Amino acid sequence: MIDAKLAPHVSRKARQLPVIQQSAALCYRIIHERPEVLLITTRKSRRWIIPKGWLINGLTPSETAQQEAWEEAGIRGKCDVQAVGQFLYQKRHPKKGEVMCVVDVFPLFTTSVAARFPECKQRQRKWFSPRKAALQVNSSELAGLLRGVERVHH
Repeated sequence: MIDAKLAPHVSRKARQLPVIQQSAALCYRIIHERPEVLLITTRKSRRWIIPKGWLINGLTPSETAQQEAWEEAGIRGKCDVQAVGQFLYQKRHPKKGEVMCVVDVFPLFTTSVAARFPECKQRQRKWFSPRKAALQVNSSELAGLLRGVERVHH
């Protein structure tokens, strides 16, 4: 169950849902001394998001984020072990029905971008300035994390 103090914007009904943990990679790069962040589309609704997924057995949350960056976006890089924040969203889980996902977000400094990767035929990817990326996503919490990349000096 989600604490109302942690998520005042979440409805009382949504706070009662089972909670499942996920990890996400906030992939960024520096071009001409300015940061850019990567967004990918979801497979079904084609909304812009960052690579994320269920925790993978045997991997830490940051290692899971790094694996999701590869599978969903073809990104390799250095993933920080410390999350920069988290966001919440509601999802229909195949076995559990409606759940609340709590997503820990790990910054990943991009060192390479592959043309071919496991989900390359299912998703689009695009680099944005942090400010423009923040305008593309539905989550205000995620938008705030994206805007925070402006302060990154790698």
